Order: sequence, then structure tokens, then C-alpha cells
Amino acid sequence: MTEQNEQLVSAARAYVTELFQKSVDPKFTFHNLHHTQQVVAAATEIANHYNLNDEDRLVVLLAAWFHDTGFKSGHPEEHEKESIHIATEFLQKHNADADLIQRVSSCIQATRMPQSPLSLVEKILCDADLFHLGSGDFKKMSQQLRLEQETHYGKEISKRDWRQRNIEFLESHQYFTDYCQEKLEPQKQEWIRELRKKQGNKPVEHTEVMELSPYSFEKGIKSAGESKEAKAAAKETERSVQTVFRITSGNHLRLSVMADNKAHIMIQVNAIIISIMFSVLLGRLEYYPHLVIPTLILALTSVLTIVFSVLATRPTITGGRFTEDDIRQKKTNLMFFGNFYKMELDEYNWAMNEMLKDREFIYGNMIKDVYYLGVVLARKYRYLRISYSIFMYGLIVSLIAFGIASLVYGAS
Repeated sequence: MTEQNEQLVSAARAYVTELFQKSVDPKFTFHNLHHTQQVVAAATEIANHYNLNDEDRLVVLLAAWFHDTGFKSGHPEEHEKESIHIATEFLQKHNADADLIQRVSSCIQATRMPQSPLSLVEKILCDADLFHLGSGDFKKMSQQLRLEQETHYGKEISKRDWRQRNIEFLESHQYFTDYCQEKLEPQKQEWIRELRKKQGNKPVEHTEVMELSPYSFEKGIKSAGESKEAKAAAKETERSVQTVFRITSGNHLRLSVMADNKAHIMIQVNAIIISIMFSVLLGRLEYYPHLVIPTLILALTSVLTIVFSVLATRPTITGGRFTEDDIRQKKTNLMFFGNFYKMELDEYNWAMNEMLKDREFIYGNMIKDVYYLGVVLARKYRYLRISYSIFMYGLIVSLIAFGIASLVYGAS
């Protein structure tokens, strides 16, 4: 790395070391300075294997140093957000550019369980964060993590339950880089076999003390004392929310179909009127010159009616792309094709997985979808109203004009 980059990494090392020593509660026996140093070492090893350029190496090392600093808050549930905040403040004080800050933030966010890396640097950090799963340190670090969670939640976790949590996590976990798949996966499989052997190769009944993976911290951890009534109420609320979204979206879609049908009727009727005028009336205007103005009024009415009917049904095409930052900040509605049709499948798959693991993100997308359906409906019905008004008043004016022309011509 350049001397400037090395100085920035050294400053980050000193800053994070002091932060863990002075500001992070010792009850975090796993997510501590030692773990961070191990992640940095693992990230350096993987980065060396891939011969990362200076810029990518800087991103990985900075993200590795800061990825768990959010434990400073004492609330690990959303520690990634706090870590990003701390890293951003540090980098801004050191005059780092916005692109570097964004990439470091994305790396840290990618480590949130379940991990969701997209770029190579994110994959390297995620693998470095769980490097110990395929190393000889797994047992010792698993014990530290168990103690940490027991202390944090104030609940003892039985050996059987903790073993089951680890088996489930290890079997669902995957390393994202080829290097870690080759180097660490065999040892990880050995740990799985050993844990299953201790379990007796039989499924274990889950206790409700810890229903998430050993590496997750969530506010919604269920306890054995949680009442059945509360669970039933939560499920009922969830069903009610789903019903509201389903009915609202269905109503909007039905109104959209009705608007399109009405617009098609107006287009067809006025297309027939225009075709009759061209085939019958226009050829006879030289014999009935007094009908020229009424005919032009009727033609203009039909043309304007068709124009606004077409505007009511004309689709709006959007950019078809979203950025990684849009997904991290939950700005994009992934339920509308116009926001992703130019993206690659891997990118869209990653974005959808990000959304599906976050209830707030899912509901946000559903709300956006309902809102923008409503916006489109308002545009449709506005143009449709104009179309019907033009047709109604234009037809009246045309008939009056034909009547007046006939009377004047007859009188003369």
C-alpha cells in the first residue's frame, strides 16, 4: 500500500484499539479487540491471496478494524449501523473521500447475519469475520460467544441447545471466497461431524431460549416465558397487515384495469368516427361547404380524445437500475420491474435476499408499491377525465355546429 494508506490503517488500528480498551463493555467476551485483531489478520491473509490492489486492500482492512466497533453502544442488535457511524466519523476526520467511506460502510453492513456480500472485498471481510469456523480456534471462540450471549440476555443456554444452534449454523453457513472454501471448509465439516457425534446423530428439540443463530443478536429473542396469547396476537397482527396490503394492491390493480378498458373504448369509438369522416364526409365537403367547420370541430374532438386516452394508458419506463447504496439505505422498490430490469440476475438476487431478511425493508417496499400504484392511477384517471370531457363537450359543440350550419344553409 502507499504510505498514505498505511498511515490511515495505522491510525484506524490505534483508534479501534483504544475504543475497545476504554469503551466496550468487558461482558462482550467474543466481540472484543482480540476477535477484531483475528479478523484483520484473516482479511490480510485472504487479501494477499487475491493480490488486491491498494484501494481494495485499504477498504478491507479499514472495514475489518471497524466492523465490530458498534458494540461500544452496549446494544449489539444493530451494531453494524453503529459501526458504520463510527467508521464514517473517523474517515471524515481523516479527509477520506466519499467513495472510500461508502465502500467501507457496505463491507461492514455485509457482515450482518445472514451475511450478504456482493463484491470481492465484501466477501473477503465476511469470510474473515467467520474465519474461525474452519480453524482450530472454533471450540474456544464458541465458548466465549456462549458466555457472551448468556451474560447479555441473562439466560443460561444448555449445552444441548447451544450445540444444536451451532450445528444448524455451520451446516447453513458458506464461505464466499474460493480461498476459504478450499482452506477452511474441510475443518468446518470436521467440527460438524464432531458436534453431531456428541449429539448422537439425532435431532434435538429446540428450546425457545435462543431461536436465532449463535452469531445473531436480535431484540426479538423469544423466551420460554412468552405467553401463547402474545404469540397468537403477533401472528394475527401479521395476517392483518398482509390482508391490508393484499386488498389495497388488488383494488389498485382492478381500478387500473378499469381505466385501461375505458380508455380503449374511447380510442375505438373515436377511431370509428374518424374513419367514417374520412370515408364519407370528407369526399362530399366540396358539395356541402357549410359543413367544413362542424366537420373540423368533430375531427379535432376525436383526435384530442384519442390523444388523452393514449396518454392514460401509455406506460412510463424508468431507469431499470439501482445501486448497492440504494439497497443498503432501503430506497429502491424491488417489487416494481422498472427498477431492476437492466440489472444482472446475481445483483437482483442479492438485493432481494437483503430485502427478505428485513421486515422493515419488506414493508417499506410494499408501501412504496401501493403508493406508486396510486400515483399511476391518479395520472390515468386525470387523463381519462380530460378525454371524456373533451369527447362530451366536443360532441355537443359539433352537433350544435352541424345544426347551425344546416339551418343557415337551408335559409339561404
